[in-house]
Amino acid sequence: MKKTKKHQQNTGSQVTGNEHVKKQGEQESRKRQKLVEIHQALNSDPVDIETLHTAAISEGGLLTDEIRRKVWPKLLSINIYELPAKPAKDARENHKDYNQVLLDVRRSMRRFPKGMRTEQREVLQDQLIDIILDVLQRNPQLHYYQGYHDIVVTFLLVVGERMAIAMVERLSNHHLRDFMDPTMDSTKHILNYLMPILEQVDPELHSFMLRAEVGTIFALSWLITWYGHVLSEFRHVLRLYDFFLASHPLMAIYFAAVIVLHREQEVKSCECDMASVHHLLSQIPQDLPYESLITRAHSLFLLYPPSLLEQRAALQSRKSITINSFHDFQLATLKQRPDAILRQQLRQRPPALPVAPQDGQTSGTSQLVKVAVWGISATLGAAALAVVQTALDWAPEFLMQLF
Repeated sequence: MKKTKKHQQNTGSQVTGNEHVKKQGEQESRKRQKLVEIHQALNSDPVDIETLHTAAISEGGLLTDEIRRKVWPKLLSINIYELPAKPAKDARENHKDYNQVLLDVRRSMRRFPKGMRTEQREVLQDQLIDIILDVLQRNPQLHYYQGYHDIVVTFLLVVGERMAIAMVERLSNHHLRDFMDPTMDSTKHILNYLMPILEQVDPELHSFMLRAEVGTIFALSWLITWYGHVLSEFRHVLRLYDFFLASHPLMAIYFAAVIVLHREQEVKSCECDMASVHHLLSQIPQDLPYESLITRAHSLFLLYPPSLLEQRAALQSRKSITINSFHDFQLATLKQRPDAILRQQLRQRPPALPVAPQDGQTSGTSQLVKVAVWGISATLGAAALAVVQTALDWAPEFLMQLF
């Protein structure tokens, strides 16, 4: 009898183990299929943006930073062969926002990888300051806000300085535009979409929050930093950036709504007053089920689009530069050429006049590449070598644009 029972237990464990192995195999198969689809989309002419959107939104997002370095620029319609020049170091102290940016960046140590050497982090922090001030200087209509650096540092860590300038500038004039007005009015307008979403999905929860008079200020730092400031795990931030870059600019507020909906029971268990509910919601959990929340946010956007919420809650989209410019932004992304074509066009341009090397400066492309690789490695270590390898996969010219 004991032998039979033990045999049954062993059989059950074996079945569970086989199911686990099967599930892992299916996941790896899906990843491989996604990689193939992304590669095909990037090499289509024009680039298949819809497939890239689907890859970024679907489970697992863009999978690796190497893929992000190829896909993120396409999601923002950026030509990797026409990146802005590196910022001039002598201009930063003259900028009106320099002191505030310096303070914010110096306080951002936790946004850098754990274990990074002090000198490495300081180099990146200097680059972060330069990127922010360069974008602001070339776009006087944009106004710095505290939390902006939390977004910029994410791009710097993934794509490097020059690509980060291009991406942040594009985002600042589109997805983040309302946050960069001289007043908070446009930002408050975006926050006003949160309660109508809750009302559509869970009227009881919506009513509870109205009685508590909690408002929406608890979600402000979530929204204006794309959750970069409030999440401790960088991988979760990257997953959300995949999602937001491939979505409507209001998707960050839909994601805020699904976080509140996910915590419905906790909220309703609170004292129905502003202090209690605000304290609970402002402490964002670090163990959120990100994939299911992303799926739900995407579904809610399709079910209750901004146009519907505007009608139900008397919101006025005309106040939002971000929303009004999104259609044209989307159309622009559909007309991109693959990198292979862009590289060919670059090679067909008339060669630039050669610049004589200065005293003590070594000439020759191979030597420059060696110096570039050494410089990246000294600054970022193993992660940077992946950037270099990706750049070499794209084209040697791209590597040269990084420096």
